[in-house]
Formats: sequence, C-alpha cells, structure tokens
Amino acid sequence: MSLRAFRSNRVVTPEGERPAAILVENETIRGVVSSGGIPANISVKDFGELAILPGLVDSHVHVNEPGRTEWEGFATATRAAAAGGYTLIVDMPLNCLPATTTVAALGKKRDCARAASKVDWALWGGVESNNQEHVAALAKAGVPGFKCFLVDPGIDGFTMVSEQELRAALPHVAKTGLPLLVHAELSGPIEGAAYGLANADWRRYETYLRSRPDEAELAAIELLLTLCREYQFRLHIVHLATSKAFDLLRAAKSEGLPITVETCPHYLFFSSERIPNGATLYKCAPPIRTQENRERLWQGLREGVIDLVATDHSPCPPEMKKLGEGNFRTAWGGIASLSVALPVMRTEAKRRGFSLGDIARWMAEEPARLAGFEKRKGKIKAGHDADFVVFDPETEFVLGADRLHYRHCVSPYLGEKLTGIVKETYVRGQCVFSEGKFLGEPSGKEYRF
Repeated sequence: MSLRAFRSNRVVTPEGERPAAILVENETIRGVVSSGGIPANISVKDFGELAILPGLVDSHVHVNEPGRTEWEGFATATRAAAAGGYTLIVDMPLNCLPATTTVAALGKKRDCARAASKVDWALWGGVESNNQEHVAALAKAGVPGFKCFLVDPGIDGFTMVSEQELRAALPHVAKTGLPLLVHAELSGPIEGAAYGLANADWRRYETYLRSRPDEAELAAIELLLTLCREYQFRLHIVHLATSKAFDLLRAAKSEGLPITVETCPHYLFFSSERIPNGATLYKCAPPIRTQENRERLWQGLREGVIDLVATDHSPCPPEMKKLGEGNFRTAWGGIASLSVALPVMRTEAKRRGFSLGDIARWMAEEPARLAGFEKRKGKIKAGHDADFVVFDPETEFVLGADRLHYRHCVSPYLGEKLTGIVKETYVRGQCVFSEGKFLGEPSGKEYRF
C-alpha cells in the first residue's frame, strides 16, 4: 500500500493537539507533519475540524468466548470496540470456559479470537487458587500479564485467591516481570456488612451499596501494598471505585512501588444518588458510589493517582440482570460500554475542563503501557501502528440501542445525552468502521508480550 496522509486541524499526539497530517505507509505511521510537509502526489484524506485521536486501548474487557459466547463473543465485542474507537482490547481470563489459566485454555481462546476479531487483541492470563505452576508457562506463551480476585468473582470456572495462595503465586509472577491485575476487594468487610442487611430490601440500590462498603477496597489495597513491598511485583489495581484509597495510593507511588491504578467510565459518569431502586442495569462490583466520591475520582485522574480508564466491559444475557424483579442481590454485576466509553468520557471530561489529550492519555497511552505494547500502540507517533479514531468531539446525541453493537443491547447509558461521535476507526491503516458501518472482514491480530 502506497504512502497516504490523513489530515485534520485537531490531531492529538503526545505533544498536544494541533493541525497536522499523519503519514501512513502500509500498517505504520511514518511521521506526523504540518500540512505543508505532506509529500506531493500522495492520497490525502482531510477531516477538517474533526479530531484524530490515537486508537483507544481497553485493557479490561470480558469477551466470554469460548464457553459463554451467548453472553458475548469476539465477533460482537470487537464490533462494539471498533464502533467505540478502540483498536486493541485485552481480554480478561474469566467468564469464558475454560478460564485462561493454562496454556491449553489460552490456545482455545486464541482460536476463537483469530477467527472473528475486527480489532487487535491480547489475552491476560489468570492466577487462581491452584494454578501457580502455570504462571511461567503462560508468560512464555505470550500473555502480557495476569489477573486475580481477592473476593469470590461470582462465576463458575474461576476461583479467588486467599492471601496464602497469593503469596504462593507471587514469586512466580514477580519472576516474569509482568503486571498482576487485581480485583481489590476483601470478603471480610463484605461479610461484616451482610449482618446488618439480613432483612433489607434488595430492590433498593442503597442496600447493594451498603453490601460492598469502601472498607472492602481499602483492606484489599492495604494488603496488596504490603505484598508489593515484600515481593516487588508490578501491581495494577483494576476498577477503583473508592476515593478513600487515595492517601494509601499516593504514599505508595511516592515510595516508588511499581503500582498503577484504573477506574471506569461508569464510576466517573453515574452516582448512587441517581440510581433508581430496582435498576439492576447499574449493578457492578465494586459498586457505583456517591456523587462526592465521583468528583474525587476525577480529581484523582487530574493528580495522577489514577493512571488510566478502562471499561470493564462485562456483558451478560438480559435475563441475568433480573430486570423484572429488580433484585440487586441476585442480578449479575457488570456494565457493558465498549461502544460508548469515548463519548461518555468526553461528556464528563469536557464539563471539568479536561482536554482530548487527557482522554487519549487515559484511554490509549496508559492502557497500552500497562499491557506492554507502548512501542506500537496508544500514540500517534512515527513507528507506531497506524491506529487512530476520527472523532467529532462537539456534537451531542441521545444514546439509543442502535449505537451499542455488542451482543445484548442493554445499558444504563441508554437515554443519556452524550457529547462526541466516533466517525471512523482505523486499525493498522485499515478503516474498519465508518459512519455507522463496519468495513472489511475480521482482520484483528494478536499482540503478545
């Protein structure tokens, strides 16, 4: 494929937002130049006032295939990703059957992804109660890191780890040099909260919020920081929901511990005060907390206490949400948002004075760094893959189901007024999504560490 140029008055690079042209040859960015620096006699696509952002990277996605493809699969998840401006997703090791805790299971998932993915992909390995001996083999097979739970994940096929089991696994994890992503809640505070909720009304969101207190996150993070000091492994806290952990995290980062932190769009958009009773579409774990807490999470992003934003895209069949009953105790916990995370973030970030460059850092550059792909993904920069999203950052719209694109089109965001529309998505120079339509055959490829 010959040299091409993609021009805009709003190209978002690590150096900032400016008028520029991206020079693309085959699958790679060859340079970012001024309009006057475009070579003569090459194809130029001019996007005018539309912004060009780096292709987004989502380091926290539950695709669920193989084994639970009726929940979601690579075909539908990566369509939603392309529509949302994502050019690389990293799939979590649980919710699929078998879980990605052995090399054999990794191979089965790879077969599914190769056949169906519209965007590029990578696969986290899993650490559970009895697979310590598989950690080194998974690393050798190319996983970029590992995921574990300190509390029951609530699904068959993947087990939590106790402190003793985690201690047994950590020397193996540390030896790989790869990050360990941790669902940071401990069961003690959750079990303690349950005593006061024996006769509670589980249609009330307040009941569910009380059942997963901030203290569960705080206790888990305190334990993890202790273990991080002891074993010197790369620690990543997934989906932080409580701002009460900031003092612990600030101190750990100042100390130089190898720790990174993510939060999710739903914690930055919704607040517990807005969630109606019985509205189980909002259920996730940890839970969406108060408006005051939400504003502090935004401040955590501003300060750098929180490093990145990932979706924790966690879909299920609608019946598992118990929409008729509205029972927060029995409903599945998870929010699907791959196709709408960028406008959700643009909506709230713009209100608080954040730039498109901030969004690109949180949703592209830092997730790529976490997964170890920062030399190829997450930036509009010479030598990187030609991954980018053409984005209208100013137009408002009301979200309808036609924009969701994943397997089951339910969402707590339906009916919300959002700002920003993904116009086109390019993966390694190929347009895979344009003006609401998907182009070409599945051509996503795996990235391995």
